[in-house]
Amino acid sequence: MKNKDLLYRITVDPKIMVGKPTIRGLRITVDQILKALAAGIDTDELLEDYPELEKEDIEAALLYAAELVAEEKIYKIGV
Repeated sequence: MKNKDLLYRITVDPKIMVGKPTIRGLRITVDQILKALAAGIDTDELLEDYPELEKEDIEAALLYAAELVAEEKIYKIGV
């Protein structure tokens, strides 16, 4: 699946989870997925815990985070 198609899985709706980025409008946020992965939960376990998730949803969450970090700007202050 192309990156552009993956990112369509990430939705932002102020009526769902206070506007946090979610997966396909579900009440599963991108940060929930990222924190679970960071805590060592593997993809298969995550898919088992959230049966409505698909493998591509996890890939989309990772890509979304990577895109945000890629856009981050660092400014040197007073050195």
